[in-house]
Amino acid sequence: MTVDRYCKKEKEIRKKLSVLKPTLVNKRGPILLHDNAKPHVSKTTVQKLKELEYGTLPHSPYSPDLFPTDYHLFKKLELHLRQKKFTKSDDLKNDVLEFLDSRNRSFFFKWHK
Repeated sequence: MTVDRYCKKEKEIRKKLSVLKPTLVNKRGPILLHDNAKPHVSKTTVQKLKELEYGTLPHSPYSPDLFPTDYHLFKKLELHLRQKKFTKSDDLKNDVLEFLDSRNRSFFFKWHK
């Protein structure tokens, strides 16, 4: 993925996110968690993210295989989904969305403190 394409996608994502999940787009913009791939850390990308007022959480160089979300968000989601069976992908999608909607705003900020 090129830097220009990455920046364009981020802008599209923010637009969609502000419609679908406005509570996740705060006044400063969403907070991104991504690795150190060139398109993510180039000067052009960093400048574009500042223009879009996105916050970023750096990926830990000491644990390149683990994101902080693995310890908090995904573990809770895994527990929520355990023992459930879905016959349609839409059912799974709706259940995950209900899980996310049921969490208060502070839940999404705990894992990056």
